[in-house]
Amino acid sequence: MNKERRKRLESAIELLENAKETLVEAQEIVEEVHDEEEEAYDNLPEGVQESERGETMYENVDALDTVMSDLDDIQGQIDDEIDSIQEVIDK
Repeated sequence: MNKERRKRLESAIELLENAKETLVEAQEIVEEVHDEEEEAYDNLPEGVQESERGETMYENVDALDTVMSDLDDIQGQIDDEIDSIQEVIDK
């Protein structure tokens, strides 16, 4: 592989690293909202927890759990792709 192509791949790695940083920031926001929603749900009286409003809050917490897990997976995938590109550059 010539120097110009390697340089372009290094640019791709940089973009992926920036994307990962953005994902981390997004995940922090999601986690904050998740924790706030979960705390709000936990502070509801039991009767309200069982109401439609409470069920919706519980579903929101559950959905945000899934989002956080998915964002972790995406970050891992980005790391794997960066490693793969770096292996190509190093050859």
